[in-house]
Amino acid sequence: MSIELVEVVRSGFRECVHRGSAVILRADGEIALTLGEVHTPIYPRSSNKPWQAVTMLRNGFEPSSSEELAIATASHEGESDHIELVERLLARYGLDEDQLRCPADLPSNELARAELLAAGELPRPVYMNCSGKHAAMLATCLANDWPLDSYLEPTHPLQLAVVETLGSISGDVDAELGIDGCGLPIVPLSLTHLARAFARLVTAEPDSPELAVADAVREHPYLVSGTGKDDARLMPVVPGLMTKAGADGVYAGALPDGSAFALKIDDGHERARLPLAAALLHRMGAEWTEDLAALASQPVLGGGVRVGTVRAIPGVF
Repeated sequence: MSIELVEVVRSGFRECVHRGSAVILRADGEIALTLGEVHTPIYPRSSNKPWQAVTMLRNGFEPSSSEELAIATASHEGESDHIELVERLLARYGLDEDQLRCPADLPSNELARAELLAAGELPRPVYMNCSGKHAAMLATCLANDWPLDSYLEPTHPLQLAVVETLGSISGDVDAELGIDGCGLPIVPLSLTHLARAFARLVTAEPDSPELAVADAVREHPYLVSGTGKDDARLMPVVPGLMTKAGADGVYAGALPDGSAFALKIDDGHERARLPLAAALLHRMGAEWTEDLAALASQPVLGGGVRVGTVRAIPGVF
């Protein structure tokens, strides 16, 4: 059963409460803390992307740079840097945007979206936040002579390889696959297995696909997310931290020693993720700097000024 984890306090009054579950693993892989239900499978959504990228590297995807690997792992905001990287990746493999099977969309970033709308632009697949992953999947299919038009199908060789990769972490994929917002299959994992997956990324051997993905994400937090997003805000303030947010209230990450966390907010509200993650990292031993403390207490505004906070409920740990 989930528990109350995050509160929204306005003018000294508790206005809202977000319920959810979270887990912390120690560096040796043992569970240090459980809050709520951490053993039942959830859909990690985009928090699975690092392992999808690992699968692609294992199967012939050859990124030209750490930036290109980062965009293959990204839930990007559709800002110009993001789109240029996706288009460059497609062009390098001789692929066209119309071969992407993710839905047409507008950028998630408000400024980028407004600029395109003002210019009369229409939604395009390349603007969709998962387009980097889809472009890399097409490149992987080309490297293996796998079908390009059916790479979304759960029975496609690439998707079977993703299931096998994630199954190696959980021991087995014993729950039904879902379909993510971009149309690709979602492999369910418990929060405990999700945290373990991130620990394995940051502690992997040098020159391994796992560490290559972890390093690309840590080197380019803006590319894997975007301006003002959780990953771009949290990773730079905690040395060596790797994180990846997922839709509907999922977040996971690991410190260089292999200690890790994963969380799921029941109502899916993004505002609860960052303050809870910051509090979990403090519990894990991350230095409680001014920057980390600020992320742990997100502002609630009234009339344009701060009148409250979004924070982990005091005493919940």
